[in-house]
Amino acid sequence: MSPAEPLIIGMVAGEPSGDTLGAHLIKALRAHLPHARFTGIGGPKMQAAGFETLFPMEKLAVLGIVEVLRHFPELLSIRRRLAAHFLHERPRVFVGIDSPDFNLDLEVKLKSAGIPTVHYVGPTIWAWRRGRIDKIRRAVSKVLVLFPFEPPLYERAAVPVAFVGHPLADVLANFPAAAIVREQLRLPATAKVVTLLPGSRVSELDKMADLFVATADKIAETVPEVLFLVPFVSRETRELFEQALYRAESRGRNVQVLFGHAHEAMAAADVVLVASGTASLEAALLKRPMVITYKAAPFTVFIGRTQTYLRYFGMPNILAGEFVVPEFLQEEATAENLAQAVTNLLFDATVRERLEGRFAGMLVELRQDTATKAAQEILPLVAGAAT
Repeated sequence: MSPAEPLIIGMVAGEPSGDTLGAHLIKALRAHLPHARFTGIGGPKMQAAGFETLFPMEKLAVLGIVEVLRHFPELLSIRRRLAAHFLHERPRVFVGIDSPDFNLDLEVKLKSAGIPTVHYVGPTIWAWRRGRIDKIRRAVSKVLVLFPFEPPLYERAAVPVAFVGHPLADVLANFPAAAIVREQLRLPATAKVVTLLPGSRVSELDKMADLFVATADKIAETVPEVLFLVPFVSRETRELFEQALYRAESRGRNVQVLFGHAHEAMAAADVVLVASGTASLEAALLKRPMVITYKAAPFTVFIGRTQTYLRYFGMPNILAGEFVVPEFLQEEATAENLAQAVTNLLFDATVRERLEGRFAGMLVELRQDTATKAAQEILPLVAGAAT
């Protein structure tokens, strides 16, 4: 590559969370490579950072087996055209941001052609599809992981790996304290507040809404003055929860439904009841005591239990390496069990304080200035490709 040719960095992000990661990474890389061109597939945040997108990111953001199968020919076509583009343009490095089902095959092609490849956000081999490690080895020059327990898993499989921390820790590190958030939300300073997080997708609300409403009713029988906060990201999920309230005739309960403001609702809570997922990590990084629950299709649970490296389901317990918060899954996820666990935490200040201290340690461990650290891992590959 001659000095006159542009320095190109390829990237593909397939969903909003990847778009956020990509935008922060572009800014961190541009501090060292001010004239670089960033191109591939990205969303509005990456484009605002100067990214040139070749295909709409929404084409990749399909969820569920049926949806993927329906769009499979189009996804294959996009991947083939993208591979041809990068094999012609020859970026100094390619960064696949999450979306492993799309990016790993693309990375295999590019790496075999001599283009350094980075997968940013290690595929969750510790929780699902651990047999994919062989493909990861063939696909990547380096994988960047968000959790400190991940590097040994990749190192044992001879995959170059670096821990870069979790971007949520950077975002939530200086979030206002509970008293301040309660004042912002106009909540009584001394109220007992339980935040309910039954999921962010329609499919999750279909499984969890009635359970969360029944649990709230049982808690309120024991703690009549309790206030429930329930934040939602979409009108569809909010309507499903309100329908569950109506079915249970729970309209008299002290339930405050919010549109957005999930972090504020967590921060204001004495206890959070959360459907396992990223929200459980967010609650931990906000140092809020919690109870974790989830219900999935039996076959999904069977596959997950047979393929996992770990004994725990919720991310706070995975990070701790032990059960620091209660988990109630599948048949154990009953309103009686959940209500008892939440009520126990509400009235046990000692346990809540101990959990807050444990979560504070997790925040310190995961707060690494992720975008900057990821850029530092990528820059040597860019320099190496130029020689």
